[in-house]
Amino acid sequence: MPSLRSRVPVAAAIGLGYVIGTFPTAALVARRASGGSVDLRLTGTGNPGSANALGVLGAKAGATVLVGDVGKGAAACVLGGLFAGPGGAHLAGSAAVAGHCYPAWNGFDGGKGVATGVGQCLTTFPAYFPIDAAVAVATAASSRWRQRAFAATAVSSVCWVAGSVVWWRRGWSNPWGPPATGALPIATTLSAAMIIKRFVDGRTMSPNA
Repeated sequence: MPSLRSRVPVAAAIGLGYVIGTFPTAALVARRASGGSVDLRLTGTGNPGSANALGVLGAKAGATVLVGDVGKGAAACVLGGLFAGPGGAHLAGSAAVAGHCYPAWNGFDGGKGVATGVGQCLTTFPAYFPIDAAVAVATAASSRWRQRAFAATAVSSVCWVAGSVVWWRRGWSNPWGPPATGALPIATTLSAAMIIKRFVDGRTMSPNA
């Protein structure tokens, strides 16, 4: 059974990941782009994500929010790995998604976590990312426009979890990511569940990130 001392780095990685995830990328970009006159939580779809930023503030703001939110997931995984190895990297990524979806500074009401989850996948499960992206695109293309975002997110999330279990059980390589330990399917399951729940809670089919 792991000692308390061995658990401290993992706990630190998770805590750091959560804090990174709470960084209000969309709020800061909206404030700068609009001179403080736009609050994305009160405008458009009401979601503080890249799609809403794109629709309300334009392509530059949307792209900036997207890169920032993907970067949050990636940064959390990298730093988590430095703190606690592969397990820390995987779990810190999920903690970043939690921070984005449920930031303490905003009453635990945040975005949908898709872009932050993409950063997590790119960093800790890069071998699977092309497959996951293809599944999302194919699902979106075959769905009605109002359902595309939710359908693509739900299907790709389930496949992300299934893929992580297969990679872990098979012991397959992971190009630049950490080894596919048992923490990988745990982390993907947690992140996928949070992302899907945020879509359901939002009662919208808009492709927010």
